[in-house]
Amino acid sequence: MNDMVKKAFGIITGKVETALKEQGFKREKVSDTDKEMVALFTSENVAYTVVYTFENKHTVLRSCSMTEDGPDNQWKTMATWMFDPDTDTNKEAESIGNDFADSVTAASAIKRVKQAKKKKNGSSDEGNADPVFLAKRFVNYFPELRELIAEEQNNYESFRAVKFFRTEVNPRINDMLMRNQKAEIKKLAQMISTQYANGDMDTRSIITIVILNSIDEKYCESFNELLSEELQKAWKYALKMKGKKVRPEKKKKSLMAMAGDKLG
Repeated sequence: MNDMVKKAFGIITGKVETALKEQGFKREKVSDTDKEMVALFTSENVAYTVVYTFENKHTVLRSCSMTEDGPDNQWKTMATWMFDPDTDTNKEAESIGNDFADSVTAASAIKRVKQAKKKKNGSSDEGNADPVFLAKRFVNYFPELRELIAEEQNNYESFRAVKFFRTEVNPRINDMLMRNQKAEIKKLAQMISTQYANGDMDTRSIITIVILNSIDEKYCESFNELLSEELQKAWKYALKMKGKKVRPEKKKKSLMAMAGDKLG
């Protein structure tokens, strides 16, 4: 077993374990194989697993519901990162660990843990990741977005997703495509595909109508090939709406303006 991979996996899973302890999760004993390394974390209602596959060098964070006998094994991928021990270092492992920790402590993830029992009695095809969660996924590619997201959340009653993605995210995606950063572009496509699969209806609409429909036409074909089959089909349908007006978000007063109204 590659020592570098083992050390990196320890960094990643250590961050996830720390993040989950506060929610009452415990780490289970799981044996590694010659094909993959696995870490499993369980609570009464939800299980998370981090898996590193040696063949494709992917590190994956997944979740599923718990039963009386353990995880139901209906795993849903939450995030995927490539870690190549030949080129990556502990710095990349730290970034992956931070991303996974953010994923399991996001409001949508915590909400899922709390509602897991209720979901056992019914099913829904809609995911639970919201547009704010999606926006934070882009911080791994564009770190400057972290402050912009915080500013948006602090100054407005609710996150103005359409405006944020159009003005802050889309230009950065097209710039990445223009610079032809192949490795990053592939990771970005995988992330967007994962978030589409796990996202709520608002998130899915943001991805198809707002993000993908804003990609420069000269990059559409190559980027489309990197997306999941499910998202490729959704984008094909969304293209029919390209150029049409989408109902704008209602203007909301900033929290500072609201405070001024109260003082006045």
